[in-house]
Amino acid sequence: MYHFTAIVTVLALLLYFYMSILVGQARGKFGIKAPATTGNAEFERVFRVHMNTLEWLPIFLPALWLFAIYVSDAIAALLGLAWIVGRAMYMTSYTKAAEKRGTGFGVQALAALALLVGALIAIVWRMLQG
Repeated sequence: MYHFTAIVTVLALLLYFYMSILVGQARGKFGIKAPATTGNAEFERVFRVHMNTLEWLPIFLPALWLFAIYVSDAIAALLGLAWIVGRAMYMTSYTKAAEKRGTGFGVQALAALALLVGALIAIVWRMLQG
């Protein structure tokens, strides 16, 4: 069973859901009516955090689960938590100023890369073992 990875998956999706709420709140605060996505720099940063997270979820989630299946549930969960922390850092820094987003982006990108590469190595290794 992959209980730890399942919990991290739910936490990542809860963070994404929270970001969607922030976009709705920013729409009201800055008067940006749907479907517009521009018109206020502060709104646009909140919107981009949400969209950038959406862009990363199809990379992160399959890598997380493949790593859990082929390597370790616990290690996948730890790397997944690092990804979540990185996304949260990205969110809090980017919403303040676009140029501050680098550290959070780097943390989550490294976590996702570790999951991807780790899963690939484990899969290839198992294939070679027969």
